[in-house]
Amino acid sequence: MLRPYRPSVLQCAAVVALFVSEKRQENRPVPVNQRSVNHPYPIVIAIDGPAGAGKSTVARRVALALGYDYLDTGAMYRAVAWRGWLDGVPETDEAKWAAIAETIGLRFGPLAEDGSQRVYVGQEDVTEAIRVPEVSRLVSPVSAHPAVRRALVTRQREIGRQAARGVVLEGRDIGTVVFPDAQVKVFLTASPEERARRRHAEL
Repeated sequence: MLRPYRPSVLQCAAVVALFVSEKRQENRPVPVNQRSVNHPYPIVIAIDGPAGAGKSTVARRVALALGYDYLDTGAMYRAVAWRGWLDGVPETDEAKWAAIAETIGLRFGPLAEDGSQRVYVGQEDVTEAIRVPEVSRLVSPVSAHPAVRRALVTRQREIGRQAARGVVLEGRDIGTVVFPDAQVKVFLTASPEERARRRHAEL
């Protein structure tokens, strides 16, 4: 009996990068100054899947291989949670969380060769600060607010439209809500044991 083939996240990244390299010869990205209603985006690669499936690893490696921008959508929610945590915003105050999501001065540094990326709010580097346990605990309830999600989805689309060549995004609902018309959609999964191992390693 044949056993199911379970590729590693690195093999997944290599396959996605090869596929996109071939497809972009057929569908070249539209330069920023030539985009219109009919051609609004560069090449968009949307990587979705459950927590611990390897989305971030695959997305970063694909972006590096293709020379595309990389957008960590999870870091956007973490940055909002971090700002609200500092300001003492109650978890249930959707209006205040939405106001933070709409106005936070968030930007990302370039993707380094090792796959790391710095995150900034204003001039402050918050890369480590947004991953402390107190912030991690807030991410889920904050992201559950519809107004917060609407604000950040809008910003994610704006960032995607401005990518010079292409953009790789990973996170929940990327291919169904944020960029339903993405040229390339990938859904990653892994065994419950492997997902649990990866999540534990992140703690």
